[in-house]
Amino acid sequence: MTEITTAVPVAGGSLDVRTAGGTGPALVFAHYWGGSADTWNGVLGHLPPGQATVRFDQRGWGTSRALPGPYHLDRLADDLSRVAEACAPGPFVLVGHSMGGKASQLLAARRPAGLAGLVLVAPAPPRPPATVTAAYRQGLSHAYDSPESVRHALDHVLTATPLPEAVRATAVRDSLAADAGARHEWPLHGIAQDITPAVRDIEVPVAVLAAEHDRVEPPHVLRDHLLPYIPQATLTTVPGAGHLLPVEAPEAVATALGAFLTALRR
Repeated sequence: MTEITTAVPVAGGSLDVRTAGGTGPALVFAHYWGGSADTWNGVLGHLPPGQATVRFDQRGWGTSRALPGPYHLDRLADDLSRVAEACAPGPFVLVGHSMGGKASQLLAARRPAGLAGLVLVAPAPPRPPATVTAAYRQGLSHAYDSPESVRHALDHVLTATPLPEAVRATAVRDSLAADAGARHEWPLHGIAQDITPAVRDIEVPVAVLAAEHDRVEPPHVLRDHLLPYIPQATLTTVPGAGHLLPVEAPEAVATALGAFLTALRR
């Protein structure tokens, strides 16, 4: 699909947003901590021709790394809201991975006009589990300190299957292309933020994709720390994959998105 890049004004500057297709509802993607718009390359490659898509580098990452902070979840949700408003004039579905999933939950709880559904891909749950201790968060904050630490995180924590070399190289590049404030905000603060009071206000259909071998947000964590607070959500586990579902199992993610859109159109 041919993409068009549009500068969308946000607090402190603008985001370069890539849009494509015309068949809605539009899929508005939000990437993980360490990712970029390119995290979704494989998923987009398996979507039906003409599917409307919207993707961008979140504040502090990639092409958006010069945008000033704060980089907290509410600001990420503000940015996501502006992107959806500017680039998805009709009905849209938020598709959030990990950190992007938590920001998407916050925006969905605001009930923005046009929101038709929410797909959470290996999302950070609204209530962090007890394993998210201060010591864990300090260690996590150093995961992207160097190319070596990024490769270690990719190979031993974030994935359960070997990535194609080009995909792995992109993931390393993305994890290093961050403002220091954005790199530290999520592990030190955002991952531990309890947003359960907000997510109870989500009214749209919600699909959750878990990864069988996810070491970051395993299926049992999502069952215990997400499903009780978003009761309309349905959870599906993708076999064999780890936390980086969009790059490890892009076809499975695209298939799930297609099924979700089909159900919405009925």
